[in-house]
Amino acid sequence: MMLHHDVRVEGIPMRQDYYEQLDTISDDLVRLTRLVGSAMNLATQSLMDADLRLAESVIAADADVDQVSADVEQKCSDVIALQAPVATDLRIVIGALRISASLERMGDLAEHVAKQARMRYPSVAIPTEVRSVFAEMGGIAEAIVSKTGAVIASKDVGLAADIARHDEEMDRLHRELFTVVLSPSWKHGIESAIDVTLLSRYYERFADHAVSVTRRVVNIVTGEPYVEVSLAER
Repeated sequence: MMLHHDVRVEGIPMRQDYYEQLDTISDDLVRLTRLVGSAMNLATQSLMDADLRLAESVIAADADVDQVSADVEQKCSDVIALQAPVATDLRIVIGALRISASLERMGDLAEHVAKQARMRYPSVAIPTEVRSVFAEMGGIAEAIVSKTGAVIASKDVGLAADIARHDEEMDRLHRELFTVVLSPSWKHGIESAIDVTLLSRYYERFADHAVSVTRRVVNIVTGEPYVEVSLAER
């Protein structure tokens, strides 16, 4: 549910439709986290198993993410035009626009992973020695987007520290893969090194966007300027 004040006159809710609109936007954002979480989970499976059918399904499903994101943008525009929100309500609407954009980008990153799996099919796009790292990255991506959805739904900024920890873990794995592909013991050539580097970057950016979404929620709830929000301090 979106954070808002229930204004009443003689016990009758005022602008109830307005607040229902805000709640609908919040519900759409939570739905987006589920869509992009599923996309990255399936994309990881397609990457690990060289599963062309699964990769194609992720690529096709990105249209659903784009549509929900476009719906959120339209709803936010309608609220701004018709309701003239101020203070906290304005932060909610502006924050929702930016959150939606970040989630849409997370869907794109999952699609990029699936496209990489498709491009290398029938071969597996990642060498055996880094499979466990990508499996761990996929697990972290699933955890961080699930927690992000919980933050949007509940406005519990206490979850922010967990998201920051997941992001730090993803960054560590991203650095680890760079070390592996730059090592003299790397035997798979430049093309494979580029594949691993790009894929690692997609997961790292996926987590970064989850952090950005969470910082937006903290801004909505507390009024703290976005640029000053630190998740580790929650």
